[in-house]
Amino acid sequence: MIVALKGRLASSSPFLAVVDAGGVFYGVNIPLTTAEKLPRVGEEVFLHTLAIYREDSQSLYGFASAEDRDFFRVLVEKVSGIGPKTALNMMSRMSVGTLESAISAGDVAMLSKCPGIGSKTAQRLVVELRGAISKGGAGFLAVSNGVEKDSAKDAIAALVELGYKLSDADKAVRKVLPLLGNNPSTEEILKRALSDK
Repeated sequence: MIVALKGRLASSSPFLAVVDAGGVFYGVNIPLTTAEKLPRVGEEVFLHTLAIYREDSQSLYGFASAEDRDFFRVLVEKVSGIGPKTALNMMSRMSVGTLESAISAGDVAMLSKCPGIGSKTAQRLVVELRGAISKGGAGFLAVSNGVEKDSAKDAIAALVELGYKLSDADKAVRKVLPLLGNNPSTEEILKRALSDK
């Protein structure tokens, strides 16, 4: 089983990274939230991976964090009606932290906004995963660089209060987190996100 891949980024597109690992080129399917964090072509890249084998194909999926990979695995293995393509689309639309919050809150309307997810599938997501997700969730993808989960989530909540759509607030915070160093406060994240508009 391939659980991680380290090598040179040979090429990338929004949903695919090609990694040269010692002369073997791996095509790795990725969500947009991971594509945003890829280095430049030619630089070293490290992806947490999950291989999925079917009767007629084998595919490799890569993520910027182990938490994202594990969330993807839960989606495709535990929820009937959600395959790898739909799971990637969901994780491209919103960060794992936002998806977990929506599942925990039973927010079927928010989950239904993900491509390929109708209201019945969204309801199934809530029913089948709500108990598996801890109250705080695994948190933000970008939190893996040391940012406190609560600060990012509070900044998203504040932006929503200001009238942002949840997916837009999530994207705005995810965009500025790498620019703020370790453990920025909610106020710092919010100020940067608002000034970045």
